[in-house]
Amino acid sequence: MPRNKYPEITEQRILDAATKLFLERGWEQTTIQDIVDDLGDLTRGAFYHHFKSKADIIDAVLNRLALENNPFEQTKDITGLNGLEKLKNAFLLSFTNQGQMDAIKSIPSILRSPKLIANQLMDCINTGAPDILFFIEEGMKDGSLSIKYPKQTAETLMLLTNMWISPVIFAVDTEEYMNKARHLRELYNGIGLPIIDEQILTALEQFHKEICDQNRLS
Repeated sequence: MPRNKYPEITEQRILDAATKLFLERGWEQTTIQDIVDDLGDLTRGAFYHHFKSKADIIDAVLNRLALENNPFEQTKDITGLNGLEKLKNAFLLSFTNQGQMDAIKSIPSILRSPKLIANQLMDCINTGAPDILFFIEEGMKDGSLSIKYPKQTAETLMLLTNMWISPVIFAVDTEEYMNKARHLRELYNGIGLPIIDEQILTALEQFHKEICDQNRLS
């Protein structure tokens, strides 16, 4: 077999096909063979050269969707907002973005796999937390925030809002979910980060209901 001169192009094509099929059919209804068949000119062996398992391709799809719908990047260049306001806007976008919502709905059960949870934990610290820290530091410069431990605050906020409060990883009813959200509001208000306001609480409640409605239907 001739050597693939452009492996990165093949990898992107696999991701394109997998993303489309996961969003159309859902994770459980999509097989690796489906992805190979959709591409038409790829063998299973070639697929496994780029992704070792179905969990690996799902992780890659989730990372791609997160980058494409990154609310922090969408917020960075907004003018007329201070650091705290930008952080609030980014969080509001993260819980109301329809693209991310569709992705979570399409593959909810796999998000509870130990491997993907471990990957998400590292992504929270290595990728997500620096985005939050950027806005915290901006807020400290413009006077809208006063945080004693900005780096640690960014990391814990990312971990709690993406893992502990996730209705996919920790399935709870809406009342318990909102109690968690209100607890986070009090927690971060207490250290000088009043990020969770009534608008974000409303968005969180709607987010939880949509995810739970989807899980009941699936």
